[in-house]
Amino acid sequence: MDNLKTAAVCMHSIPGDVACNLDKTEALAREASANGAEYVCFPELSVTGYIQNCPGRIYGFEDMEKVVDRLVWIAKNSKIILMSGLVEVVDEEHPCITQIIAGPDGLIGAYRKTHLGPTETAMYCPGEKIEVFRVGKTTFGVQLCYEGHFPEISTGMALMGADIVFIPHASPRGTPGEKLESWMRHLPARAFDNGLFVVACNQVGHCGDGITFPGVAVVFGPDGRVLAQYVGMKEHILYAELKDEILQDVRTHRMKYFLPERRPWLYEKTSVNGDH
Repeated sequence: MDNLKTAAVCMHSIPGDVACNLDKTEALAREASANGAEYVCFPELSVTGYIQNCPGRIYGFEDMEKVVDRLVWIAKNSKIILMSGLVEVVDEEHPCITQIIAGPDGLIGAYRKTHLGPTETAMYCPGEKIEVFRVGKTTFGVQLCYEGHFPEISTGMALMGADIVFIPHASPRGTPGEKLESWMRHLPARAFDNGLFVVACNQVGHCGDGITFPGVAVVFGPDGRVLAQYVGMKEHILYAELKDEILQDVRTHRMKYFLPERRPWLYEKTSVNGDH
């Protein structure tokens, strides 16, 4: 893995105001880059905002392509790896919750949320592919909010070579302290069990319809310990240095790195009702 500085953004996104959210994305990406960050992760649905009703009608497919082009332009001009969230219009009836990944050399990929929360299943279409992305010597995965509760996703990404898993959220309700407490129940395990870095961030502020997002951003080392965190109700960029030596300290230690001792043929026998 390359040594790198990452930025996790707590951003206030205005539902449906794509132009404003894109301008804010550009300003924050430039700020992160100016402060030495090589990767910047924005929250889930940061570009489109948290849409509760008819998400596929935010814009048409051609408009969505222009939005993606703008994100690619921001990444190129900021000279940074950018992960930004939006509603992806496949068609009006089947939008996806998607995180666009772009960098100085252009579009890297798009990750579509594979495990939808109970309030999302009636509005969105789930993605069908878990994958990782590689830039230089660094391999990373992206999960979206609710997906962090499924250990298999992180383990699958780790087995595909992920050094970092970014987990942007659009998780409302509760105070920032309560949200951090909730995250601390499962996110450290995603890092510790798989020997990788985890970078998580949430939207922040009031977004209408009585919904408020508590601002939380946190970075975990591959030992499951917190490297950096922000807890508050203001927009904020959280920075952290992710160093290969920290990763290797875990992965070369016979008692700290668990993946080499997996026995997957046993786990297949535990499937229920044909679930693999």
